[in-house]
Amino acid sequence: MPALILLILLAVLVAFTVLTYNLLVSGRNRIKEAWADIDVQLKRRYNVIPNLLETVKGYAAHEEKVLTGVTEARQKAINAGTLADQGAAENILSGALKSLFAVSENYPDLKANQNFLQLQNELVDTEDKIQAARRFYNGVTRDFNTKVEQFPSNFIARVFHFKAEQFFELENETERKPMAVNFTSAAPASPSLAPVPPVSAATAPAAGPMSPPTPPSST
Repeated sequence: MPALILLILLAVLVAFTVLTYNLLVSGRNRIKEAWADIDVQLKRRYNVIPNLLETVKGYAAHEEKVLTGVTEARQKAINAGTLADQGAAENILSGALKSLFAVSENYPDLKANQNFLQLQNELVDTEDKIQAARRFYNGVTRDFNTKVEQFPSNFIARVFHFKAEQFFELENETERKPMAVNFTSAAPASPSLAPVPPVSAATAPAAGPMSPPTPPSST
């Protein structure tokens, strides 16, 4: 009888270990898939920006400081290596884009340009999708981290070297959207431009395949 009880307890322990391990693997894979969705939208954003800059240059080529700030911020975001760096770089890029759209207020012909309007709308749509993908990523990351830290699954996580994953932090949605442009205004006021934070890299090649920053840890 004691041997039977021992076998039952061992079977329960094995079943619990297998079930928990599989749940952790599933959670980690969901995080990878969620990041892939963010990656797609980030690359889409990077690819829209050069076309937007070329359009603005046609009307405001002398706004070199703002144009260069966007180019450099874009390059820094492409080159980001960790989730923390990626979030910081995306926030800098958002600030640079706000300055760019603020500058456009001074050029009525630019604001009426259909290509500019289309690119602006595409950029806003992309940023909305980035925010939606970020919320999903952070949601699955929260669920995974709970399993990693919660008793008794934390014992299985420790044995198989599962570690809590980072959240992808960005400014809130209202702050991140490009400055709204009133295309019906007859006499737009001159905006006060915020300085673009200095970043490295002076040129901005087209965005190529992007490596996810610090991919989820493997067992």
